[in-house]
Amino acid sequence: MSLDAQLQAATASGKLLSASLDNIRALLAASDNPLYRASIEELANADLWEELNDRFFQALKFGTGGLRGRTIGRNVTKAERGNAPADHRPDHPCVGTNAMNFYNVSRATRGLVTYIQNYRANAGLGGKPSIVFAHDTRHFSSEFAKFCAQIAMDHGADVYLFDGCRATPEMSFAVRQLRADAGVMLTASHNPPHDNGYKVNFNDGAGIVEPHATGIIKEVNAIKGESYTALPEDQRGKLTTLGDDMDQQYLERVETMMLQPELLKNEAAKKLMIVYTALHGTGGVLVPVILKKLGFNFLTVPEQDVRDGRFPTVKSPNPENAPALKMAVDLANKEGADIVIGTDPDCDRMGVGVRNAKGEMVLLTGNQTGSLMGWYRIKTMFDLGILNESNKDNAVFLKTYVTSPLQDAIAAKFGIRCVNTLTGFKWISAKLNKYESALPEEIRAKYRDLSAAESRAARLQHSRFLVFGGEESYGYMGDDFSRDKDGNGAVIMFAELAAYAASRGLTVAGLLDEVYCDVGYFLEVNQSKVFEGASGAAQIAKLADSYGSNPPKEVDGSAVVNVRDFRKDEIKDEEGDIVSKEKMLFVDLADGRSFAVRPSGTEPKIKYYMFGRNVPAAGQKLSAEELEAAKAKVTRALGSMWTWLEKDIDARLAS
Repeated sequence: MSLDAQLQAATASGKLLSASLDNIRALLAASDNPLYRASIEELANADLWEELNDRFFQALKFGTGGLRGRTIGRNVTKAERGNAPADHRPDHPCVGTNAMNFYNVSRATRGLVTYIQNYRANAGLGGKPSIVFAHDTRHFSSEFAKFCAQIAMDHGADVYLFDGCRATPEMSFAVRQLRADAGVMLTASHNPPHDNGYKVNFNDGAGIVEPHATGIIKEVNAIKGESYTALPEDQRGKLTTLGDDMDQQYLERVETMMLQPELLKNEAAKKLMIVYTALHGTGGVLVPVILKKLGFNFLTVPEQDVRDGRFPTVKSPNPENAPALKMAVDLANKEGADIVIGTDPDCDRMGVGVRNAKGEMVLLTGNQTGSLMGWYRIKTMFDLGILNESNKDNAVFLKTYVTSPLQDAIAAKFGIRCVNTLTGFKWISAKLNKYESALPEEIRAKYRDLSAAESRAARLQHSRFLVFGGEESYGYMGDDFSRDKDGNGAVIMFAELAAYAASRGLTVAGLLDEVYCDVGYFLEVNQSKVFEGASGAAQIAKLADSYGSNPPKEVDGSAVVNVRDFRKDEIKDEEGDIVSKEKMLFVDLADGRSFAVRPSGTEPKIKYYMFGRNVPAAGQKLSAEELEAAKAKVTRALGSMWTWLEKDIDARLAS
């Protein structure tokens, strides 16, 4: 039986989705690469139809952030394995239209170049387009970056390619410094080792938003095959390699994020011991350099300094998860270190551990970490005179709707405007682009070349000055020279915060309790339901749709008092800007609790964000005893809410 007949029979019997059959045929028609046919035949002969469906039920969608998917299949074929040992990366990435492989990154790059060329032509810009390519330590990241760079040059774009792995925020910074048209980062951020991705930032250094998102998606999706004819040699782009010089420019700006370097003259602060882990990723390139330069006392985890896309010492390289930081915590306990800091593979997220009152190492959530750093930076800017009563109206705290309302309360306490955005740092960065665009033209023309002090002064006088930006998913920003969440900068901001606490004779956990007593206790619990593959995607869609069509009227014994459906309601942010539509629903309860639900944009899961609080009366503070009681009460209330939501999830899926 021929392969096509075998596939048709499987489709007729319900084993293979008709969409999968169509996509398999399209791939084989578009390419004569023997790897593709060999892998498909092997999976079909082994009756691995679920694997084929997962690989082919759709063409990997170029979403508003780019591509993300498996680059290593659940069942690796012999053709993909090649000569690689079983415990190592296969020789070839996962074959499939729904996978991260050379076929899909080729389509993405050609579509991106086409869009940029059209954009420049419509804007009347001369010269060649230019793109910065960077990569992390994941499987095939380096090969993908070099492959995409060559494709871009073949299509007439000048290329800047880093000489090794670098962090996402440095790619963003390079786009701005080099006045490039776009930047591409080959990374799947904090996803498991089998994933990879293709993340696009536009000429402002930020993740793509409209109208560019739709325009790029249209061009990418119009490309079906992987073959192309390169331009004549004299029309191709040139290659420039980026290395130490760009590192130094970036590090000089990161260094300015430390507001009080003199803290490290304090004896207690000097003794502060940090354990840092790069989790086998790009944070190991620059974080130790900047910590050493600024004078922090730190150790790294030697086993996790190794840059390895298998991430062999962790199940998943996500600093949000306790197991990922276990080796760092063990080293901290052995050496008597005070705090633990970890960054993800592309170093745009940071997770931390701190000592509690009992001396135990506990992990802070992204909400707690961001709230503390935001509090410290606002307070310190007032203490240093950077902010004052005459200019504070031009200062802004940026966060996402699903990030802790503790941050809204902190900003309000200091008289600072807090602006909420949709989930994803591209929306925070879009606000920064708006603020930059509001500067006078003569400042805007040279804005990217201004020093940190000059940039701050310009924003405080003419526009909006970012004091802090963050999201609950462990992404933080302390300035606008890079337009993405920045793990390098976050490490410096948190280390300074810890030094400040030490200088006052406090632990970081003790400092957090002080903040709680002052503005109220806020707790957020995030949960998610994972649904993988073709069937999982359908379940996620069904759940998300059900909340829009049938929102709850009561949750865990408390009446629903407000529903905000970001898919269809017109919602305006604190600056009066209309918020773009998104598949997200907020539900507020009569007892003060609330929750939000939204499908993940990067992983096969649907996310639930639960919020609870206990705040003192106006002008009052919580005592230590009241704070402990509030912690217990709110924790129980959110635990009860999740129990109710899980039952409701089952009922919605069963209906």
